[in-house]
Amino acid sequence: MAKTNPGQFVRQVRQEVARVVWPTRKEAAVSTVMVFVMVVLAALFFLMVDQVLAWGVKLIFGLGG
Repeated sequence: MAKTNPGQFVRQVRQEVARVVWPTRKEAAVSTVMVFVMVVLAALFFLMVDQVLAWGVKLIFGLGG
């Protein structure tokens, strides 16, 4: 691998950063809200699965209330 000097590295980094397409404030907000919605849906799904499995274990082994 070829070594680059620090000045060349900084120039290359600046070139790459200039190519980045940053999201707008609205796009970032919508993405953030969607992440939170998906986290809540996943949490509810796994809560439901956990409750069904717990019920099944209690039914099979007669454990608990």
